Amino acid sequence: MIYDQILVRYGEISTKGRNRKAFTKKLRENILMVLKDLSAISISATRDRLHIYLNGEDGEKALSKLAGVFGIQSYSPVIKTEKEIEKIKEAALHLVQKMNTDGKTFKVSARRADKTFELDTNEINYAVGSHVLKNTGGLTVDVRNPDIKLNVEVRKEGTYLSSEIFQGAGGMPAGASGRAMLMLSGGLDSPVAGYLIMKRGVEIEAVHFHSPPFTSERAKQKVIDLAKELSVFSGRIKLHIVPFTEVQQTVHNQVPENYTMTSTRRMMLRITEKLREKQNGLGIVTGESLGQVASQTLESMLAINEVTSTPVLRPLISMDKLEIIEIAKQIGTHDISILPYEDCCTIFTPPAPKTKPKREKIQFYESFVDFEPLIDKAAADTEVLIIEGGALQMEADDLDELL
Repeated sequence: MIYDQILVRYGEISTKGRNRKAFTKKLRENILMVLKDLSAISISATRDRLHIYLNGEDGEKALSKLAGVFGIQSYSPVIKTEKEIEKIKEAALHLVQKMNTDGKTFKVSARRADKTFELDTNEINYAVGSHVLKNTGGLTVDVRNPDIKLNVEVRKEGTYLSSEIFQGAGGMPAGASGRAMLMLSGGLDSPVAGYLIMKRGVEIEAVHFHSPPFTSERAKQKVIDLAKELSVFSGRIKLHIVPFTEVQQTVHNQVPENYTMTSTRRMMLRITEKLREKQNGLGIVTGESLGQVASQTLESMLAINEVTSTPVLRPLISMDKLEIIEIAKQIGTHDISILPYEDCCTIFTPPAPKTKPKREKIQFYESFVDFEPLIDKAAADTEVLIIEGGALQMEADDLDELL
């Protein structure tokens, strides 16, 4: 069946006031990015609806791509037919036959915007409804709370029909709430944190710390694959791969073993802060869950956060591991995260990390080395990858040359 358009319902965007246009504009941009390979489509927006005109493009392909776009509450494929009742009945039957009708209830809801059409609203409801019921098994009528609602709108240029409602990802359009840096490890937690913060309208740029030869190229590829999965929801992600070996070795040579985890996290945050400033970000996102590991106690967070005044956002702060795993499975990152390729945090974990580190002690241990040049060098030597729509495009330097 050839769909004419897809009707998109906003959800939370509809609650916005004067700045609603900015949110709908961002949603439109994100949809165009996700559907960029369907070049003939066009989009128009009204107060509480958005219309994607397919102009001959593959409607089924468009429907599958919209599932992960934040800001969409629900969406429905729409077909257009001529203003002839027999054509309308035929199109209505095709729409309903696509659905599982066993034991379902059904209702036709007609709207006659073109008052010159020969049948009024009730007559359209009866003609279409009786035709569908006669030719479809398992349906009964329920005009109050039907399982399937077939919408029929007769307009001057033709008749529009829709019946299926697909649930969207909800939330706010990615990028509508600014940009933040996601500290992306190879574990389960940080990709889920990235997903949840994107759902609140934040555009993310991922930062990963790579310590060769202690961490392998397979560990790096694992993080690239995680970023690919996240880019399905946002359309595009920049992935910053930070060379962290020299900084990490210096920490382990200088800082007592039980404080190395605290110091390592502080260095990561300092580097991420520099990248945030360069990329005009407004926050830093982590996958920390309170009390899950030694670096995620309140005492540890206090000691680590000291090195930045930037807001550190922790979407998982109150979640337990089972909740995080469930979301990871839903968004497609779980199976990648559990691959046995360790990142620099897990490889260098001390046997007895300090769970209640003192700020004055970590300041004292770090005072014997000037870490600033090492941090500047790591930030300057960072590799930047562009990941778009689930695929690695090219290195950012290569992209700049083309532009």
